[in-house]
Amino acid sequence: MPERSYHHGNLRSALLERAWDVVDSGGVEGLSLRSIARDLEVSHGASARHFRDRQALLDALAVEGFARLNAALEESADAEETFAGRLEAAGQAYISFAVAHPGILGVMYTAKHHPEASAELAEASHAGMSGLIALVEAGQAAGEAREGDAAQLALIAFAAVHGVAMLSTDDLLDGVGPEDAARAVLGFLTEGLRTSSTTPITG
Repeated sequence: MPERSYHHGNLRSALLERAWDVVDSGGVEGLSLRSIARDLEVSHGASARHFRDRQALLDALAVEGFARLNAALEESADAEETFAGRLEAAGQAYISFAVAHPGILGVMYTAKHHPEASAELAEASHAGMSGLIALVEAGQAAGEAREGDAAQLALIAFAAVHGVAMLSTDDLLDGVGPEDAARAVLGFLTEGLRTSSTTPITG
């Protein structure tokens, strides 16, 4: 069978998209450069010109995952006007992404800790937390969020949301749907971060 031809740059995008689909449907264990090159009907040599090995592919896949997640978080938060509304929307977006793409999320957090993780991945992986800190700081400036270290408050919020996401993907919510669990946790979280909670959290 003749190989498909791709314009410069298109093959890299096609390889990433195919890798995303493979991990989404069957997990990272079934991912290899040779298999996705075969799926796209190109040679392994052609794929190797874009990704030197499987780890480089995973790094790029993690970058793509963080890019999509960060865009979803930003879009969701920007659609709301209040601090509580923005925090809840961002939390729901994170949990929705985790439930829809558990394999991808696993790749994202595993790849970011790999010794050969790229600078691009490091930057992408920190963008979400930076955005969350900025969200808390904006809430504090508007008088809608309690006083305290914004970075620590953001970490508490992330821990709560990520916990719901992991419980959901591991099916450990005893029949409670992820949306209901997220609503309950986020409601408790936003209430705790309101200015009516008078005790500041400090490091």
